[in-house]
Amino acid sequence: MQTQTSPRVSEPSFAWWKPALFFLVVIVGLWIVKWQPYYGKAFTAADTHSIGKSIIAQPEANPLKAAWDYAMVYFLAVWKAAVLGVLLGSLIQVLIPRDWLLRTLGKPRFSGTLFGTLFSLPGMMCTCCAAPVAAGMRRQSVSMGGALAFWLGNPLLNPATLVFMGFVLGWHFALIRLAAGIVTVLGVATIVQYWVKDKPQAVEIPQPTVSPLREGNFIQRWMKALWSLFWSTIPVYIIAVLVLGAARVWLFPHADGAVGNTLFWVIAMAIAGCLFVIPTAAEIPIIQTMMLAGMGTAPALALLITLPAVSLPSLVMLHKAFPAKALWLTGGLVALSGVITGTLALL
Repeated sequence: MQTQTSPRVSEPSFAWWKPALFFLVVIVGLWIVKWQPYYGKAFTAADTHSIGKSIIAQPEANPLKAAWDYAMVYFLAVWKAAVLGVLLGSLIQVLIPRDWLLRTLGKPRFSGTLFGTLFSLPGMMCTCCAAPVAAGMRRQSVSMGGALAFWLGNPLLNPATLVFMGFVLGWHFALIRLAAGIVTVLGVATIVQYWVKDKPQAVEIPQPTVSPLREGNFIQRWMKALWSLFWSTIPVYIIAVLVLGAARVWLFPHADGAVGNTLFWVIAMAIAGCLFVIPTAAEIPIIQTMMLAGMGTAPALALLITLPAVSLPSLVMLHKAFPAKALWLTGGLVALSGVITGTLALL
């Protein structure tokens, strides 16, 4: 008696072109937006011991004009990186196999945090431009530790910023930033992963079925990911930048000698640094200008950590990607790291 076997459903072949396309976009995008411009900027920093004016210099008394002026300067500095961040945050959801991310960044263990830190090094993005990529990671079930380490590592461990800092502020500042940055990135990501119950964001983008995807399906999935990521991050980002632009007069005093070398100012600058938003490496001319105006070394070190690490707009951008408790804890721990780093200069 012969038995009939049902025909087997063929599994889709591995779409090798998808991760290849993603890494091509990463390399070309970072070369245009980050790597090539920073290469030339390093020589400028070495020759002039400056990388430009402070973005908070000459604050306006009128809050509306202050908000508009700051927003114009800020967005002109970051718009290319912001576009790249949203692009990569959407593409990672449709081009990178989820099991790749789960094997490296998905497990809530220290290895995931370490991988997130390593993957952040080539990005060199500011906290707001790295936020959409971190949000895209979370939609692919990346652990909180891995995504947070990637997000914090981009601005804090930026190799180009460390080089600029050495030439402008001194290599002792660069070494302090590197050491404190590594402790902050790994420590904050590990503590938040341990204390907050990890519930990765539900994936809203349809995943591949057993039948091969048509090209049109890929485009549809990518456009849906791009649209969802854009509306969940960019509008609140713009509003928060305008609000902080109006408030920068009160966040950063400019009177000569106003910011003394005291614990009060260390705490005050650590908190202000966690709220304010800046482009990549903008903390260097800000600190340089404020120290020339009389700011002490201790509050300068507090700003060195908190100013690039997080900001109110970047925390708001990630409100759908992380639990609120995780974001509050991240901001608080970064502020604490800034206070500790600054306090060491008082001892």
